[in-house]
Amino acid sequence: MVNAGAMSGSGNLMDFLDEPFPDVGTYEDFHTIDWLREKSRDTDRHRKITSKSKESIWEFIKSLLDAWSGWVVMLLIGLLAGTLAGVIDLAVDWMTDLKEGVCLSAFWYSHEQCCWTSNETTFEDRDKCPLWQKWSELLVNQSEGASAYILNYLMYILWALLFAFLAVSLVRVFAPYACGSGIPEIKTILSGFIIRGYLGKWTLLIKTVTLVLVVSSGLSLGKEGPLVHVACCCGNFFSSLFSKYSKNEGKRREVLSAAAAAGVSVAFGAPIGGVLFSLEEVSYYFPLKTLWRSFFAALVAAFTLRSINPFGNSRLVLFYVEYHTPWYMAELFPFILLGVFGGLWGTLFIRCNIAWCRRRKTTRLGKYPVLEVIVVTAITAIIAYPNPYTRRSTSELISELFNDCGALESSQLCDYINDPNMTRPVDDIPDRPAGVGVYTAMWQLALALVFKIVITIFTFGMKIPSGLFIPSMAVGAMAGRMVGIGVEQLAYHHHDWIVFRNWCRPGADCVTPGLYAMVGAAACLGGVTRMTVSLVVIMFELTGGLEYIVPLMAAAVTSKWVADAFGKEGIYEAHIHLNGYPFLDVKDEFTHRTLATDVMRPRRGEPPLSVLTQDSMTVEDVETLIKETDYNGFPVVVSRDSERLIGFAQRRELILAIKNARQRQEGIVSNSILYFTEEPPELPANSPHPLKLRRVLNLSPFTVTDHTPMETVVDIFRKLGLRQCLVTRSGRLLGIITKKDVLRHMAQMANQDPESIMFN
Repeated sequence: MVNAGAMSGSGNLMDFLDEPFPDVGTYEDFHTIDWLREKSRDTDRHRKITSKSKESIWEFIKSLLDAWSGWVVMLLIGLLAGTLAGVIDLAVDWMTDLKEGVCLSAFWYSHEQCCWTSNETTFEDRDKCPLWQKWSELLVNQSEGASAYILNYLMYILWALLFAFLAVSLVRVFAPYACGSGIPEIKTILSGFIIRGYLGKWTLLIKTVTLVLVVSSGLSLGKEGPLVHVACCCGNFFSSLFSKYSKNEGKRREVLSAAAAAGVSVAFGAPIGGVLFSLEEVSYYFPLKTLWRSFFAALVAAFTLRSINPFGNSRLVLFYVEYHTPWYMAELFPFILLGVFGGLWGTLFIRCNIAWCRRRKTTRLGKYPVLEVIVVTAITAIIAYPNPYTRRSTSELISELFNDCGALESSQLCDYINDPNMTRPVDDIPDRPAGVGVYTAMWQLALALVFKIVITIFTFGMKIPSGLFIPSMAVGAMAGRMVGIGVEQLAYHHHDWIVFRNWCRPGADCVTPGLYAMVGAAACLGGVTRMTVSLVVIMFELTGGLEYIVPLMAAAVTSKWVADAFGKEGIYEAHIHLNGYPFLDVKDEFTHRTLATDVMRPRRGEPPLSVLTQDSMTVEDVETLIKETDYNGFPVVVSRDSERLIGFAQRRELILAIKNARQRQEGIVSNSILYFTEEPPELPANSPHPLKLRRVLNLSPFTVTDHTPMETVVDIFRKLGLRQCLVTRSGRLLGIITKKDVLRHMAQMANQDPESIMFN
């Protein structure tokens, strides 16, 4: 037996693990965090700081700094996200115009800025000024004719190809994680999954630069979704500067939830919509404290963007609208029809895009990402240039479609036949018969709509940053504007019909086509993403059209119902499943009557569960077990005979603890007894020093009985964010259920391939 003297002499050595050692509590790449453990660690840290704050003034100041660090991080995220969004907007404006021409006075000016500074610009020809020259004027001194058109056409294609090639090359070489929208991965990360490097500094830099390039290239994608990824990269960077967040993965995810809100805030100029988007669509865990901080981050980000004023209109909103006509109850029918169209478009897009992305992953096509981007860009540029509605940037197109026709509008969509006897104020122009320009615009919009629907399917998901908000809104806005003009002309020519008689008198301004475009945009965006509340708030913040909430709500709800009839998944959830990320969606319902015993491992015929005993295994035994298995942790039992559960030890922390003990503690050798009890076991006098590892043991692992319904187990995993759960009967350990076991079982019950879940 070890005598008392030997015990007291080695007591300090054996208890060295009562102090935390480096890297404890961190996780491997592509692993899931344990939310309960992270919460417990943060509570311990907070309790320690609170008790220390009473000891001295310095400790009290440190506790205040700790309390305020969250607000400081939010302030920094808002400032950086707002600044980056402003820079991206300005750069996109300039580079988009660069495809058509250049400003002679200052080449870094966009077309609009160039003509602002010119003294020779008139109001009628505000898009023309001598300082701005198209490429044909600059190179061959011709502005009209076939040769000038062909030269401008070729320059447009060449610039588009150059921008796209630069973007895909930068992503491929420097930051592979900078591609795509980023929202599916951010949803997965916020649910507790670790993807190292996805929110890193290189990803932030490359995504910011390539986002400008791809949007400027004219591809059918937007910058709004990727801006959420950019903001989350900012959040990850600033949270790494504060130990409160850098050492706790659960706390870090609270910061990232708020950063996602700031991203939407600067993407659309919609701070409240950003907070609701983070709550409804992105976040997995959203306590009240995170709601306040998200609000503050979104506010700072929006204020920063407003200070930069990238749109040059002294407004924060992207598509400001000013309609002078109220909507009427009879118009709810076409609004609901637009909602149906949005739901059908959402379903079509998700199915076709996922089928194409799956083909990309499983065939040789995926090996040539640069070639794919170049081919899609070339096709887009060649088809887009001849049509004025696809040639311009998608944001400008949506802005024109949303606009109401005033007396000063020069758009083709406002080419109505005017009555010379009309004597009305400028802001109350009555409905009029459509002119040649409107009919031309209608067929051009129809062609643009078909092109946008097809090309967006192939563009989203390529190896470049690609957002889906703006292309979806463009599809809806084009369809909506055409429906709006149709209803307007029907009301004008048949104002005596019973449906129009009550609200559409001759000479009255009763139908606003721009409103239909706005409703259509909301319907299509809702059909693709399945957003409802946040979508409506984003739309009225985006346009300033506060009194049109009811039409927006009707369209958003209808599009969701129609799309849900064909499948519950939105585009982001579909991409999560396509990539096989371990994501337990809160919206999914588990209705099957299975029990924990049906899902737990080991199953019948499998080898018994790998366990540790509390005081009878040597260091070598544990190292051998770790080497021969790839499990994330091991249950600890009293003995192999009783199998009564004591706790759970994480694999990573066992490795780190044994490695540290061998380096820092004398007498620890391969046949040292490893024990998890308070007191060491009784050992022969000449035996080597035992190693106490109670510090790494989780004494309160979550357990369920073998007869617990899987419906309850799934709910527990969702709401508590568990990594694993042990299955017992009368205190005896029977098996283990991990998050991936739950996902595999759910896939099996839904008749899907259970191996589609990505394992390490």
